Amino acid sequence: MAFGALLLVAGGALTAHAYSNAQQELANSEYSNVMWRDEPVDSFFPTTIGGRGGYNGGLYDREQAIWNRVGISPDTDCDKGLTSHTLKAAKENGCQAVLRATYVDSTANMVATVAVVVLPKGSPESGPRTSIYEAYLDHLQDDGVVAPYAVPGTVAAKWKYRNGAELAPVGGEHMPYVVAASVGSVDGHVAGDLPGEWGDSDGNNVDRGSWQANAGNLVTLFRAHMEHLQTGDS
Repeated sequence: MAFGALLLVAGGALTAHAYSNAQQELANSEYSNVMWRDEPVDSFFPTTIGGRGGYNGGLYDREQAIWNRVGISPDTDCDKGLTSHTLKAAKENGCQAVLRATYVDSTANMVATVAVVVLPKGSPESGPRTSIYEAYLDHLQDDGVVAPYAVPGTVAAKWKYRNGAELAPVGGEHMPYVVAASVGSVDGHVAGDLPGEWGDSDGNNVDRGSWQANAGNLVTLFRAHMEHLQTGDS
């Protein structure tokens, strides 16, 4: 595992309960429950995500990447990774850890923090994943969902203002996770604050919606990545 690079970017070692070096030899259903701590960190949070060939195309191809990783948070406490109503719902449903990594898009205009919330096993229809997703839907307009992880010494060093967020459960009976992302602007632009004629009519709503869509696309990408890890196809 590439701990050297991680230490330089994140500023410290990951807590022991979050990750370990060796991936265990387990059936897919069993491995799903432990991959958050057994998968090598550079595999769990790949250096690049996405590609021009579609949202699953070019998943690990630097030349086609939509998102490039700039740092991984060493802090996996639930209190540090989530905000407001999402945090409350996660804690009420047995949140074990929140793993976060920050990515910048290929144009270096957008910055995003992806979070994987680790939960107890439960029914896909009524268990912890569903409860947190419902809390997210109830507070779409007033919860930033993921706490930004600003990475010192990178273009994401001042990452603060969240312009869009998304959260969704990871599919599969044995995948006790939800994936969330908050997206913002590298230059600090606040969504829905367009000047003059650009903000007139429906311009500000379009601006907010575009950021929300980018957060949704990133969550879709990362859920697909986790499903690949579970099946061993990644």
